[in-house]
Amino acid sequence: MVKERIRSLHQDMPRNQKILAEFVIDHIEEIPFWTVHTLAGEAGTSTASVVRLAQRLGFSGYTAMRDDVVNLHKSDLNRDYVSRIETLDGDVLSRVANQDVVDINDTLNHLNRADFKIAVQYILGANRVYTAGLGISHLMSEILAYQLNQVGVPAISLRTGDTNFLEQLAFFEKQDTLIAFSYPPFSKDTIQLAKLSREKGLKVIAITNKQAAPISFHTDISLPVKSKNILYTNAFAAISVIINALATECAHLDPARAQLMLSHYELINGISDEPTS
Repeated sequence: MVKERIRSLHQDMPRNQKILAEFVIDHIEEIPFWTVHTLAGEAGTSTASVVRLAQRLGFSGYTAMRDDVVNLHKSDLNRDYVSRIETLDGDVLSRVANQDVVDINDTLNHLNRADFKIAVQYILGANRVYTAGLGISHLMSEILAYQLNQVGVPAISLRTGDTNFLEQLAFFEKQDTLIAFSYPPFSKDTIQLAKLSREKGLKVIAITNKQAAPISFHTDISLPVKSKNILYTNAFAAISVIINALATECAHLDPARAQLMLSHYELINGISDEPTS
């Protein structure tokens, strides 16, 4: 395992390799998503130094070291899941609800309000908002797009099917904004979408589990929202709060747009309620 090998060899490493090895441990969750060039750039070193470290640790090269980290994550996830299931007893409903409350409070205590306000400005200033995510993140993406449309903000939740995320990028314009949901196990497709969208000139907002999540390196604003769950999946109570807050703040800052949509919905409902002959 990478961690164990670094700890056992750390004492005898040259100073530069020690610094790089410590960087690897500090960013062990990001390693599966980084190429050797990305790691070298983030660590402020050369690709050759990264390869030499991997070989010193007993791997054939960086790819082999990264694969070992991926397997480590899978093993940790399985052990954690089994441990949580084995300790479940008593009032499960209360335990789950209490964990959701903890997630919401932790999010409120740590989320930067200035970043939240900037994210709202990016949304209101966009010609169109695209939301994206895979797995449970896709569900959150759809809910956010729905909420934004309800308050008059044109929003589309990206879907994968006939076309993937990167193919849909062709329709993005510089005046658009992307909101990407990225939670463990962080999807490479979502991260790549954020990276290429930002390079194209879009404003990119990430809703993710921590400030230093892999996607945060490719965004203008990252909103860390806790998703700790009793099970191995991500909980979405705190994510739902942020979604609701974003839409509500948009309506608060642009009430005319929200009122226009309300009038439109009332008109539609009035027509649908008319009796048919």
